[in-house]
Amino acid sequence: MSGRLAGKCAVVTGAGSGFGEGIAKRFAEEGATVIIADLNTEAAQRVAGEIGKDAVAVTADVTLATDVEAMLNAAVSAAGKLDILVNNAGYTHRNGSLLDVDEETFDRIFAVNAKAIYLAALKAVPLMEKNGGGSIITTASTAGLRPRPGLTWYNASKGWAITATKSMAVELAPKNIRVNALCPVAGQTGMLGLFMGEDTPEKREQFKASIPLGRLSTPLDIANAALWLASDEAEFITGVALEVDGGRCV
Repeated sequence: MSGRLAGKCAVVTGAGSGFGEGIAKRFAEEGATVIIADLNTEAAQRVAGEIGKDAVAVTADVTLATDVEAMLNAAVSAAGKLDILVNNAGYTHRNGSLLDVDEETFDRIFAVNAKAIYLAALKAVPLMEKNGGGSIITTASTAGLRPRPGLTWYNASKGWAITATKSMAVELAPKNIRVNALCPVAGQTGMLGLFMGEDTPEKREQFKASIPLGRLSTPLDIANAALWLASDEAEFITGVALEVDGGRCV
């Protein structure tokens, strides 16, 4: 198959919806074999079915080492290797006071947005090193670069992800493993209502007004950025937190 990712195998977490679904479908369009990993089995199977023979659905909780190992082993089973890992799965709390977030929610945010990156690296890095290199991409957020009130603990988790990305990039460069992050502005995904507190036309217009290009992000916006970072066209790019935000962070 031809395409910018022809012959490559990618694992995308949180690929059953939103940005992850967009990334997985875009990667498949460009020739990659894609492992659709998601906590929601039905969602993962739907996306894999829509992609076709080059996709494999895997049920995975990215906060569990056993699930992460099975998810990455699925890439080896499907293609004999792992070229690309997209840490896209994310979790947040509802927009509101930092004092109103309970401990269980806080722990879940950091398990999904931070610990999962660590767990995936433990298994993915040796696989990529064996293969002569690879690309790790994490979906961070503009929240990690330009934090605003109301999402404090989520913001902090994304700041963690960006710092981890930069440190991993330097440490893994000798292994020819590139590590980058995407920083999307809020988009039309299942978490939008939580980010805004409530998803109403008024809230959307208010949020859009803070974005110079005048709209929310789309899964395709994020997918195209991920595609470039994963491709050989970006072979000299590592340690970057790429803003995909319509100018929000300016």
